[in-house]
Amino acid sequence: MKMTKRLTNISIMLVMVLSMVLPLQQTASAADVLTVSEALVKQDKSTQVVEGYIVGTVHGGSGSSISFKHEGPFTANTNLALADSPNETDKTKILTVQLPNNAARSALNLVEHPDNLGKKVQLKGTLEAYFSVPGIKNVNEFQFVDGTPSEPQVEEVQSSVEGQVVSKGTSVALSTATTDAEIYYTLDGQDPTTDSTRYTAPITVNEDVTIKAVAVKEGLKNSNISEFKYQVALSGLRIHDVQGAGHQSPVANKAVEGVEGIVTKVVDNNNFYMQDVKPDRDYRTSEGILVYQKDHGQAKGNLVSVDGLVKEWVLEGYSDKLKTDLAVTEINGSRITKLQEGQKLPKSTIIGLFGLQQPTKVIDNDNFGVFDPKEDGIDFYESLEGMLVEVKNPGVLAPQNYGELVVVPDFWKQKDFNSSGGLNITEFDYNPERIFIDINDESFVAKTGDFFLGSITGIVSYGFGNYKVLADREELPTFVEGRTKPEVTKIHEKQKELTIASFNVENFSALEEGRDSTSDEKVTRIAKSIVRNLNAPDIVGLVEMQDGNGPTNDGTTDAQASADRLIAEITAQGGPQYVYTDIAPVDGQDGGIPGGNIRVGFIYNPERVSLAKGTKGTATQAVGFQDGKLTANPGRIDPTNPAFQNSRKPVAAQFMFKGESVIVVANHFNSKGGDQPLFGKNQPPFLGSEAQRLEIAGIVNGFVKNVKSEDKDANVVLLGDFNDFEFTKTLKKVKGNELTNMIEEVPFKERYTYSYQGNAQVLDHILVTNNMAKKTKVDIVHINSQFMEEHGRASDHDPVLIQVKLDKVR
Repeated sequence: MKMTKRLTNISIMLVMVLSMVLPLQQTASAADVLTVSEALVKQDKSTQVVEGYIVGTVHGGSGSSISFKHEGPFTANTNLALADSPNETDKTKILTVQLPNNAARSALNLVEHPDNLGKKVQLKGTLEAYFSVPGIKNVNEFQFVDGTPSEPQVEEVQSSVEGQVVSKGTSVALSTATTDAEIYYTLDGQDPTTDSTRYTAPITVNEDVTIKAVAVKEGLKNSNISEFKYQVALSGLRIHDVQGAGHQSPVANKAVEGVEGIVTKVVDNNNFYMQDVKPDRDYRTSEGILVYQKDHGQAKGNLVSVDGLVKEWVLEGYSDKLKTDLAVTEINGSRITKLQEGQKLPKSTIIGLFGLQQPTKVIDNDNFGVFDPKEDGIDFYESLEGMLVEVKNPGVLAPQNYGELVVVPDFWKQKDFNSSGGLNITEFDYNPERIFIDINDESFVAKTGDFFLGSITGIVSYGFGNYKVLADREELPTFVEGRTKPEVTKIHEKQKELTIASFNVENFSALEEGRDSTSDEKVTRIAKSIVRNLNAPDIVGLVEMQDGNGPTNDGTTDAQASADRLIAEITAQGGPQYVYTDIAPVDGQDGGIPGGNIRVGFIYNPERVSLAKGTKGTATQAVGFQDGKLTANPGRIDPTNPAFQNSRKPVAAQFMFKGESVIVVANHFNSKGGDQPLFGKNQPPFLGSEAQRLEIAGIVNGFVKNVKSEDKDANVVLLGDFNDFEFTKTLKKVKGNELTNMIEEVPFKERYTYSYQGNAQVLDHILVTNNMAKKTKVDIVHINSQFMEEHGRASDHDPVLIQVKLDKVR
């Protein structure tokens, strides 16, 4: 859970690089420098300055068999031998020196600079074994010094108390190894002088303090200034005092001691959760907390007392988690005392009926201004952070993903479930009642509408932008499979009516094996879906078609091989012999999996539909509309517009059906990647991807406007994955005054094509020009988004289907 912090600030990196090539700015004082004999003993991987004479290089061997070369010519430029005497040959008194590939090697190595032999130097590096003998590695600073003895200096002041965290009333004694030296000190952060307080007795620490001290003796140079920082641990606190009524601990970055709790869950060797046995009566404060200490050795049921530093720590998450995710309050333990073993765990807090009622509408409506767990979902779960909770009779809202289940308690009393047993989002409700259950088992098979009889118990934690309950897979209650089944469309083929579908086929390609390939099983499932569940539509707009060799990044962009594979399987499943058309993108310009060149395209049934006569456009050619025809068929809409950077370009194709013309535009707007999480640290979350979609929406609507200005009776259909919801600015802009979004005609409980973190939502839309709307039927066919592959899922999106009485459109 403790992940290595990565430096991302370029200026810091530059400073680090420069420090590798700069010599010491000045000769270090005697008190700062180790002799070779001292360095041979220390070897604690600390960074130190060592002074000695260059006496040669390593000749060969390692450990007890190591040998040194003390005379030229030298052949090794990556190391040196250092000793306290310029004539030393006893290998037990020689320190090995690693010269990294930096300025130190360039200036010091004996191959290029044989005259350095016998010179005295100061080297800064890490004291650790090199050639399996005492050494100094990673030398990044150096300075030649003359052989004159250093000015005698008083030894530095030492403290009797190690570490920074102390109990109130701790007595700190100061001393120096120099006999008869006097010590002067300050407590206000100022550097001490002989005018400062003279040390005569131990200093009592009752509050956070920084002690600075200097040792002085006549005839010697004053010692370097020593600094000792002490933080007084707060005592008498309970866990709820540490957690506080808010998202940040009121004692964050302060030391605490004697915080008691019973271990409720051991996460790993370094982390466990504990909960107080003496809760307060404030529903806003949590009684549980995370404790970190390496190799803590604790077991569930131990009653422990913890000393340590309170931190707000961001746990597991994506690369930008420090900018987006909430932190978890934890105690970085310095000492854990086991008081008792085998204690009964605290009573779990019920969420749902007969317990706490989680908010069902609001995640946050005050930008963290008021901590209100009864109204704001983000505050509700924070008030339970680290605590044992119990979710009774949970209903599953989405297929299991990443070893997590998204549930809602008391499935039998829910009135807002959609037709699959999930929860749809609305413009003002993103379902804060969703509860993530982390069972850490990606093999667990569950779909929307399944449920448990009994209670799931676990610890409230946080990760990847969501609060979650850490539960044990082995302790789950009875699992019951619900009645949710894949659907078959209600729309049936009619001789005089045109059917058009939108289907995101999730990175489909001809590549059969390897990473991000398309298995034969998936091909069969998609083909069956088109033939049996969609009743073989006349036109299918395909989204996420990859080039023929999928993610193989070799410059291939043509997707005919991928299309042929799909069409062959459709025919094998009893469907028509479709024809495919698209426009291959410029290699690597449309986003998606590198090398895959995903694009939109069409398959159409030539026995029912024909592609209007015209010349196919190119990847960079913009399609227009003149004299009732597309200027390129198919053609891309404004493909060189910067709005489409690293995103798919819409493709328009003009089809003929029983003498009637219809223009179908396939779309795949830029993804929502980079949008901030609903339960993140920024409220409301910043939707960084939205601006590009708004630009694209305006371009697509502008194309429709142009067509309608040329021919007010033109029939235009927009379909595809718009990566946004029916109530958003994006879809409203696409729709404009010219189009009707048929998704809005779907009954609310059936209005979803995708599931994200347990929220059922519409990303896939079909819009028609207003003149077509009254003669058009629509159906979302739920076969994928609420299921796992074990249930027959073929893609992560549900297809959308319309049927149009094209000859009746006026």
